Amino acid sequence: MQFIRFSDLCAQGKVEGKRVFIRADLNVPLDDQGNITEDTRVRASVPAIEMALKAGAAVMVTSHLGRPKEGEFKPEDSLKPVAARLGQLLDRSVRLISGWIDGDFSVAPGEVVLLENCRLNKGEKKNDPELAKKLGALCDVFVHDAFGTAHRAEGTTYGIAETAPVASAGPLLAAEMDAISKALANPKRPLVAIVAGSKVSTKLTILQSLSKNVDGLIVGGGIANTFMLAAGLPIGKSLAEPDLVGDAKAVIEAMKARGAEVPIPVDVVTAKEFSPTAKAEVKKAADVAEDDMILDIGPETAKILAEKLKAAGTVVWNGPVGVFEFDAFENGTKEVAKAIAESDAFSIAGGGDTLAAIAKYGIEKQVGYISTGGGAFLEVLEGKTLPAFEVLARRAG
Repeated sequence: MQFIRFSDLCAQGKVEGKRVFIRADLNVPLDDQGNITEDTRVRASVPAIEMALKAGAAVMVTSHLGRPKEGEFKPEDSLKPVAARLGQLLDRSVRLISGWIDGDFSVAPGEVVLLENCRLNKGEKKNDPELAKKLGALCDVFVHDAFGTAHRAEGTTYGIAETAPVASAGPLLAAEMDAISKALANPKRPLVAIVAGSKVSTKLTILQSLSKNVDGLIVGGGIANTFMLAAGLPIGKSLAEPDLVGDAKAVIEAMKARGAEVPIPVDVVTAKEFSPTAKAEVKKAADVAEDDMILDIGPETAKILAEKLKAAGTVVWNGPVGVFEFDAFENGTKEVAKAIAESDAFSIAGGGDTLAAIAKYGIEKQVGYISTGGGAFLEVLEGKTLPAFEVLARRAG
């Protein structure tokens, strides 16, 4: 994947004295008093900002926060708490600038300012061409460093990349682009993907896209139940989508035609109710009763999947394979996590539940790359070219 790296521009002395506009992802949760309750995204934005400051640039940073109505400022939509936290992390004063779109402000080399919530600008979400021109005129170098917004073609994520003199990828976005390319564009084989979740319908296009590329496709959760139905197995009263059995069969056949496989569970963990205190029972996949709910894969299935993951060259992981939040139904996800941690494969993981499982089992350092962008990560798995990737590649040409 071809693109200009901001780190290269800094190393080459090409940003000294220049106006640098960084699109960060500072969309953090706030409490009712306007205090930041979790600042991971703010901390993650610091390397790009420090890189620009050390290179002698005049630095402007912006982000969206929440879902404000364009053109209507409300105090709760302000990046004011973010400016304060950013100032603490950078150990310097960070001015917050409102009404900045026409460039009626100054920023000196070696200074950083935070530009108020970009979603307040009229035309931001629809990438208005006039807004894009104004954005591009604000800077000499644009830096996209917000992977979580890479699937959106908005003013500060796409329009500015088209109109700025130079458009580059910041360290966060570059790392995502490198990891995605390594995992999907040029993977070390065998390539094994884990796609789990409650519904096939929400991930059908992902399953279809991956079935053309992966050597093994592990399904879990409600998705696995639909695939079990497709394989002619009973699932009792488990969560599933019977109307998508035909699609599941098509994915299995597409894989089989390529000599690849979708491993169907041979045993499962069931309960009579969905509850953390429900009694767990391990059963052969063929022995699920009418009043059973499948809440995890069984130990034999977990062992089979673990062996496949340990033998993989590349692993893409999106979703836990069972209700891992309940102790009685966590073993499948725990074994999968352990196998990924022990595997020599390059692994890339993404999605909120997946990140929660990685944190629960403490394998952050054993996963090759943890993707921070939920929707963007899923669109990559669907085989889509993200707008940010497309425009940065075009501008690098």
